[in-house]
Amino acid sequence: MPPDGWTPSKRRIPGRRLRGFSFLLLVPLLFGSLALPAANNVHPVGADELADAQARQAKLAKQLAAQKAQVAQIAALQAELGQAITSTKVALNGINTDLVAVRKSIGKMVVQINTVRAEYEGLVSQLEVLDLQLQRLEVEEAQKVIDLAKRKATLADRIRTAYDTDRTTLLETFLSGGSFTDVIAEVSYIDDFAEQDKRLAEQIVADQATLATIHATAEATRVQTDAMRVETAAQKVELDKHLGELKAAQAQLKELERRTAAALKIQKAAYAKILANKKNLAKAIAATAAAKRALASKISDLIAKQYSQGNIPSQYNGTLAWPMPGTVTQDFGCTGFAWEPPLGSCAHFHQGIDIVAPAGTAVRSSGAGRVAYCGWNYADGADPAWIVIIAHSSHLDTWYAHLKPICPVQTGGAVKSGQVIGREGNTGHSTGAHLHWAVRYNGEFVNPRLFL
Repeated sequence: MPPDGWTPSKRRIPGRRLRGFSFLLLVPLLFGSLALPAANNVHPVGADELADAQARQAKLAKQLAAQKAQVAQIAALQAELGQAITSTKVALNGINTDLVAVRKSIGKMVVQINTVRAEYEGLVSQLEVLDLQLQRLEVEEAQKVIDLAKRKATLADRIRTAYDTDRTTLLETFLSGGSFTDVIAEVSYIDDFAEQDKRLAEQIVADQATLATIHATAEATRVQTDAMRVETAAQKVELDKHLGELKAAQAQLKELERRTAAALKIQKAAYAKILANKKNLAKAIAATAAAKRALASKISDLIAKQYSQGNIPSQYNGTLAWPMPGTVTQDFGCTGFAWEPPLGSCAHFHQGIDIVAPAGTAVRSSGAGRVAYCGWNYADGADPAWIVIIAHSSHLDTWYAHLKPICPVQTGGAVKSGQVIGREGNTGHSTGAHLHWAVRYNGEFVNPRLFL
């Protein structure tokens, strides 16, 4: 007998139906307690959504790796540019600047700056792309949270309805006179209800996996965006610094070029009188070349004597240094100055380096050695130049011409590198106060820059 107060409407689904719902009772425990209103729209399981989210995650990871490589590339370019700027600064601040080399260096720096600027602008564009991607991911994540909450609420509501709605058992349906069709319909309803709940639960599981993937992707994007924003700002500071240094180098080069041009103008004006008479010019060139050959022959004999006495080594062990700071007005090699003698394939060839500084500037020995000669170069004729020649070895000697007629160190005396051996003057066939510095190696005049 049923207990007092029992009515069919209060009965719960026994047996197989309770076992069918035992899985559903676990769902709220798995997905958390829910208090949201029920939603009616139930979509198919989102396997495709999860696959799409995972594909986007992999694509973004590849994109972030490429951006990190781009940042590393910019950093490497900035480092290379910094080295070029440092080298150019050293050259510009040297006592005698090779203007041709500095021009090339600054030209290269301009190209490097433009390359870095282009890379930086690309980095800024990438940062904007990341910001947009992050915004889309945040919107998608928020929507997915809402969708998941709705599905959880729907499932919870369906479970509550299954247990709260009055429903008769199969036996009650049969005993109450219901037809077999009613029994079949009841069974079909229960099976359909369980299948819908199963699909909804599977959808929730898939949604959670998709949401986790979207969240991880958003977090990675957020971290990379923050890192790139910091790196972009740092690269901008570095780029601005290099731009400032480039402008300073260009201004310094321009000033050196102005000073060089001014010195050359004085030299050209002094030679203009000679150039007006080609016959006199040819005689002057021939006389100068003959004087240099005669003096070189004499110096070779003096050096051989010093070597035989053990005063100089057979080889010079070291490098040479600039003898005087100033502006290089004429370098070693082929030149457009008509007063220089021909040599090889050059119609006019300058066999030393001309340096201009304030008159009386100290001239120092380019290296350790012994004074081979200090005095007038009488081979020049009626207007000889005062010249000092230092023998550094039996094969290497340096020449210092147009000096004031003084000998701080007498012929045969030993000198140290950097020791004062004279003062810049304007003696001989000179176009103004300057130093003609030459290096002779194995009896031939060579480019002094090769020994610096």
